[in-house]
Amino acid sequence: MSLSNTVKGRRRLRSVLRRGHLGVALVAVTLASASMTLLGVLALKVYADHNLHLIARSINYTVEAAVVFDDSAAAAEALALIASTEAVAEARVYTADGELLAQWQRPETGLLSRVEMLLADGLLEQPLTLPILHQGQEVGLMTVRGHGANMLRFLLSGLFGVLVCTALSAWSAVYLSRRLLSGITGPLQQLAEVAHAARSERAFDRRVPPAHIAELDSLGNDFNALLDELESWQSHLQNENQTLAHQASHDSLTNLPNRAYFETRLTRTLRSLNKITEKAAVLFLDSDRFKDINDAYGHAAGDAVLVAVATRIRAQLREGDVVARLGGDEFAILLSPLHRVEDAQRIADKIIDSMLETIQLPGQISVVTSLSIGIAVYPEHGATPGSLLCAADSAMYQAKRLARGGQHVAELEYPATP
Repeated sequence: MSLSNTVKGRRRLRSVLRRGHLGVALVAVTLASASMTLLGVLALKVYADHNLHLIARSINYTVEAAVVFDDSAAAAEALALIASTEAVAEARVYTADGELLAQWQRPETGLLSRVEMLLADGLLEQPLTLPILHQGQEVGLMTVRGHGANMLRFLLSGLFGVLVCTALSAWSAVYLSRRLLSGITGPLQQLAEVAHAARSERAFDRRVPPAHIAELDSLGNDFNALLDELESWQSHLQNENQTLAHQASHDSLTNLPNRAYFETRLTRTLRSLNKITEKAAVLFLDSDRFKDINDAYGHAAGDAVLVAVATRIRAQLREGDVVARLGGDEFAILLSPLHRVEDAQRIADKIIDSMLETIQLPGQISVVTSLSIGIAVYPEHGATPGSLLCAADSAMYQAKRLARGGQHVAELEYPATP
């Protein structure tokens, strides 16, 4: 089961952190954008109020002479001259008696114009009233109402800028959030994958890569150190198991396979052979003078003889052949594949000849021993491991009876019934 399936149905750390971080970032960006918009509107209001006061003073100064001379046409001309080029919706000039002397009004052009006026009425102090003074005396009165055409353009431009800045800020927040999340969840994900592999696959050779964040890197190093210990423990355990398995299947003195290993290997080999076209041979070997040497020189000398015999037997065999110590001074050989019975006899002769050389014992003692060998061939002399080994054993005893230090091939009547 993969790591992704183990967390199915649960919220991932990356998802939790991403939602939390993005939520905080987007709230911050939204608040900042709202604050910028509010400050921009307040700044626009202050600017528009100040601009309307400047326009009113300009109109006031221009129409002063017309009011003094009570010239309605001149006052109307002066109003139109200034108000038509500025953000003015309506301007009126009154005499000192309150009589309307002149007025100017911007023509309505539709829905947009009404929106602009609503904006102006909402942001500006409407209408703005100023006295008309001449030599310190009030000679008239003027009222001005501002128009929101310029304000709407400024406001839309400002809102567009705020939206662009908000979008850039949101994109930056998302980008930085992903980088931050990758820096945190990436190493944790790698750590989780290595831990999962170690638990489910016993892959103690995997390691957590370095992380850019010091705390996560330290965590990865500690976990790698733990994996080092586990890998060392596993290697030691495997070596111990291999040693125990070797001890269970091999003779401790000669380091040859024992009877249990030989019988298992013989069974497996016979199962894999074709009874019609393929052959195998079992050689049963027994020392002829081992008991005399053991009685005369002691068990240490007997052990030395067994080791020397095992070494010489192994030196005469092919790479795929198996030699085992069955117990005491008895040995068995499995020759596979075997093409002819003569090949088994030739190997047996080589083993017998190798025993002619003296064996050096402790205390500068030299002895000579010999082997009697019985040969049984599959399937002629036995179709099962037990019958084949029994036939070879019987042939060995026949070799001893005929002449010690010789060989004998089993007779066809010897194989046991399966």
